[in-house]
Amino acid sequence: MNAFSFFSSLTVYRPPALVYKYGNLSEGACKPGYAAAKMSAIYPKFSKPASMFLDRNFKRLSKVTNYLPPFGFKTQERIIDVILTATKNYGLGPDLDSLSCKRCIIVGNGGILGNKSLGSRIDEYDVVIRLNEAPVSAYTRDVGTKTTLRITYPEGSIQKPERYEKDSLFVFSAFKPLDFKWLRQMVFKEKLQGTEGFWKSVAHSVPRQPSEIRILNPYFIQEAAFQFIGLPQNNGLMGKGNIPTLGTVAITMALHNCDEVAVAGFGYDMNTPHAPLHYYETVKMSAIKESWTHNISKEKEFLHKLVKASGCLSWRTQKHSPGKPWTRQH
Repeated sequence: MNAFSFFSSLTVYRPPALVYKYGNLSEGACKPGYAAAKMSAIYPKFSKPASMFLDRNFKRLSKVTNYLPPFGFKTQERIIDVILTATKNYGLGPDLDSLSCKRCIIVGNGGILGNKSLGSRIDEYDVVIRLNEAPVSAYTRDVGTKTTLRITYPEGSIQKPERYEKDSLFVFSAFKPLDFKWLRQMVFKEKLQGTEGFWKSVAHSVPRQPSEIRILNPYFIQEAAFQFIGLPQNNGLMGKGNIPTLGTVAITMALHNCDEVAVAGFGYDMNTPHAPLHYYETVKMSAIKESWTHNISKEKEFLHKLVKASGCLSWRTQKHSPGKPWTRQH
């Protein structure tokens, strides 16, 4: 079995940098700095300080100032200033920001989540991160009810206002300059002025107050692409096969900002082309082969490197019974 088909068979996948003692989350203390320490052992140049979101001091972020979107914000400084002046909030919120140790989970959209009854486990994390338009309400048994933040971009955002979760943060990730114009219109509740330049339909409104909107630090896209996965830099421009999936970007963000990190619902198994790609629709696994921007094989290598780093991987393939140990594979 190749590395990635192995990875995609997991219900909850935790690379060595993301591993912690499973069981009830109330058992044992959260380990401050654990994920970052493990990542530093794998990637010596890994440096934990990297804020989740842009704030009013974003122009001081030297690693991204000279890159165009999606790897930076060059040429977009003025519009970002306008947006951040309106949002006025740049963290997770007082309660989460004050935690001395945070446990986070990134919930992927993979079909592997279906019928695994992980919802109650997912809801136990301090921070629950979801991606794009993946629905929650009709799938709570498998994906939980809690959403701390949802990372998305214009074409990936939820288009029906009633599907937004209450109180979750809308976290915007830009892939092209036009995306910032769209965000400005969403923040200021302006009528969307045309949709030329987007590769599919986009939301015409986001039912969030400006204070509930954040801009993802583009450093995580850059770091995931060039340092972790090893995608071609293409002179710092978006090109064929050099954009990491949003799930890997979210993992990168969490490794910098959470002390313990887990993921669920990740993995593309190319050996099962007729399996569901996502837990919420009938699109098949074979559709991912049509992707122009992602390099799935390179992402496999990155994730496999995390797996191999400690030689230990734990997961569950069925609903966990209290008091029984987690399956562990060496």
